[in-house]
Amino acid sequence: MNKHIVILCTSKSTLYNAILHGKSCFGIPNKTSISTRFGSYATLASFTDFEASEGEEEDCCGSSSCIIQDKDLLRRSQIRNSPTGLHVLDLIDRGSLEANRALYNNLIKKCTHFGKVKEGRAVHSHIVHSQFKDDLVIHNTILNMYAKCGALDDARKLFDEMPSKDMVTWTALISGYSQNDRAEDALVLFPQMLHFGLQPNQFTLSSLLKASGARPNDKHGQQVHAFCLKYGYDSNVYVGSSLVDMYARFNLINEARVVFDGLVSKNEVSWNALIAGHARKGEGEHALSMFRAMQRADFKPTHFTYSSVFSVCASTGSLEQGKWIHAHVIKSGGKLVSFVGNTLLYMYAKSGSIEDAKKVFDRLVKQELVSWNSMLTGYAQHGLGKESVQWFEEMLRIGIEPNHVTFLSVLSACSHAGLLDEGLYYFELMKKHMIEPQVSHYVTIVDLLGRAGLLDRALKFIREMPIEPTAAVWKALLGACRMHKNMELGAYAAEHVFELDPYDSGPHVLLSNIYASAGRWGDVAKVRRMMKESGVKKEPACSWVEIENAVHLFVANDDAHPQREDIYRKWEEISGKIKEIGYVPDTSHVLLFVDQHEREVKLQYHSEKLALAFALLKTPPGSPIRIKKNIRVCGDCHSAIKFVSKLVDREIIVRDTNRFHHFHDGSCSCRDYW
Repeated sequence: MNKHIVILCTSKSTLYNAILHGKSCFGIPNKTSISTRFGSYATLASFTDFEASEGEEEDCCGSSSCIIQDKDLLRRSQIRNSPTGLHVLDLIDRGSLEANRALYNNLIKKCTHFGKVKEGRAVHSHIVHSQFKDDLVIHNTILNMYAKCGALDDARKLFDEMPSKDMVTWTALISGYSQNDRAEDALVLFPQMLHFGLQPNQFTLSSLLKASGARPNDKHGQQVHAFCLKYGYDSNVYVGSSLVDMYARFNLINEARVVFDGLVSKNEVSWNALIAGHARKGEGEHALSMFRAMQRADFKPTHFTYSSVFSVCASTGSLEQGKWIHAHVIKSGGKLVSFVGNTLLYMYAKSGSIEDAKKVFDRLVKQELVSWNSMLTGYAQHGLGKESVQWFEEMLRIGIEPNHVTFLSVLSACSHAGLLDEGLYYFELMKKHMIEPQVSHYVTIVDLLGRAGLLDRALKFIREMPIEPTAAVWKALLGACRMHKNMELGAYAAEHVFELDPYDSGPHVLLSNIYASAGRWGDVAKVRRMMKESGVKKEPACSWVEIENAVHLFVANDDAHPQREDIYRKWEEISGKIKEIGYVPDTSHVLLFVDQHEREVKLQYHSEKLALAFALLKTPPGSPIRIKKNIRVCGDCHSAIKFVSKLVDREIIVRDTNRFHHFHDGSCSCRDYW
């Protein structure tokens, strides 16, 4: 596109010389369109190039000729107390430039591009007093500017005042509401638009689908989908991608897949929407499979793609998969920007490699609060309480303002590490930072006091809470009672949990374990009968390991694995050797009314022990072993794995629902405090 410029001349010869030599004083070729009006000033014909960036340059290149370029459109006024605030508008007011639709449109589009809503209001005000005050095209451009810049009240006021509206007008306001998280306002406009006989286009429908995805259910989305079919946009790549994303947000993956498969052509957005949908639903294997299919189809992964697959690897603890995808990011020339770097950092921390997480943090293009919080959460989950406190203090020192997530992470770290005084201090520090504690913060303090054995103080804290205690608060107290074998207070806490969350199996199991530890088998039977009558089912314990990009799952006394005989034989060999160096089975963790021999047999084949035996068979000597478990690690298994780490001289990392346990040379990072 040729760039249009303005030459302001006081001398005809200056203009003639510019044309004859094929250039202006800025070196623009003669092919450039030039519009002039001889006399003391020239008139602007049009501005059509929007690619130049805003700049502050003198528009005069000599005493006899001047140029106003695209980059000077939003130049500030040189007049003190200018009523317009913009140099171009001043020129129009004093007759130096002749205003036309192209000029006004270009000014507004420039404001939109740079998010200059203040300057946009000035141009709007100028237009109101011009011959274009009722021009529909210009009104639509202004409305779009307000919507894109988030000035929705200005957009709505203009919309209501416009003497005429077309499909572009309605779409601009609908899109503005949708993009600024005002879904209800966007959806309300649609039937009004149809009432005036206007037909939506692909942009209208895409914005409506985005708004529908933010609603509590998919009712509106299905209705908009029907209109997509009615107007023939269902196979349009932009509308189709929005449909996939909308259904995926409601976990309706089958519906999303039907739309995806029906698209004549696909783009990165449609692939990303389906991958993110599988990730949100916890279908990691499907998400990774789609990621590979996307690459085979010659689509380049975007930041959104990588963010989704890193989240999948974090949730499953798939470190090797995560490393492979990280390598793919590096190979493709991607930078660790924004949320991609943060999700990568989170993936390493959640997969048991806090060292790699720290390396990623150090290489981030920009270290935001989310980045600091992710590292703080990682330190907390790994039981590195002192490191967490140091990290938090460093945040404060360099001026990063903590939020509620920051405090939750540091409080959790203090709880896991037994840092009682520090935890209570940071809880009080929240007031100084004007952060109101949420339920999760209160739960952490109850857990902090309970782990430290201060059960009466924890109960007093609960009773003095300014908000009503939730089931999670009482569960924290119940867990502490299980740890310290306080049967009476445990039963009291359990009663509150049963009342607030009757279908959670965890509290029933904890109370049953408390009774079993005290030998009160009648009460154990009573709790189990209560579970059966209420339809509450205990989640079966399982452990898994990832070896050569394959996940191997184990349950207690597992007899389904094709290599079960080798696995059992390996554990029996290991068990015999660790007994020789001091391991004694802790049968108090067998909560069944059976004799001592049978108790020891029950302990032998817990899921984490079988997973460990398999990993010892399948991984090279000296390499770290990573095991994941869906519930809290068994106390006897914790003891056994400490001895195994010393026997085989390997680091063994176990991630349970609470934290990471790093076993090395006969000890655990948790110092037996978990």
